[in-house]
Amino acid sequence: MVSILPLVIEGATVHRGGARLIGPLDLRIEGRGATAVIGPNGSGKTTLLRLMHGLSRASSGRADWAVPEAAARGARAFVFQRPVMLRRSVLANLAYPLRLAGAGRAEARAAALAAAERFDLAPLLAQPAPSLSGGEMQRLALARALIGGPQVLLADEPAASLDGRATRWIEDHLAREVAAGTRLVIATHDMGQARRLATEVVFLLHGRVREAGPAGAFFAGPRTPEAAAFLSGDIVE
Repeated sequence: MVSILPLVIEGATVHRGGARLIGPLDLRIEGRGATAVIGPNGSGKTTLLRLMHGLSRASSGRADWAVPEAAARGARAFVFQRPVMLRRSVLANLAYPLRLAGAGRAEARAAALAAAERFDLAPLLAQPAPSLSGGEMQRLALARALIGGPQVLLADEPAASLDGRATRWIEDHLAREVAAGTRLVIATHDMGQARRLATEVVFLLHGRVREAGPAGAFFAGPRTPEAAAFLSGDIVE
């Protein structure tokens, strides 16, 4: 299987309604591990992930995977902060991305049943997905994103509204995916979560990469005063 990495972002900006949301910024995502994208509210974390996934287009500059976009699109997945559920059963939600990719009904059903076991969703298969609790929806969203075996998983605050037990479940499963070789890029406001999951950190401020590097070094001693202030809990403007 040809890797879709590295992802190279050069001079990229994203504008909406005349306002600059992020950029210009340069960034390179490659290798194995997990990148935590952190920064104050409004710093551009979600927009950066949307740019990576193609949900937002670069107004200038580029964001290119190592393979053509059509190939890269099929090898990456996105988990939203607020899960988007089809008005169908849990089983149908799990099977949907495989059916969309051309899998037969029996093949998609078998894969969905296996994913349900893996993500503790088996007792819920017949339930309408919109009726699930917040934690159950996020488990389903994660399972659905991973069912096709993506090389890269982009996750936007996947545990932001969950309690401690549900957050631990999400983190444990993300860590297993990373250990198995899935490249993770996660936007998070939770520094504990970033410390637990990340192998590298990207610190955004005002839509720009202010600091980036290995997670251990970043948390031990950030190079910029803005990053140090953010980690200490100060308001960074």
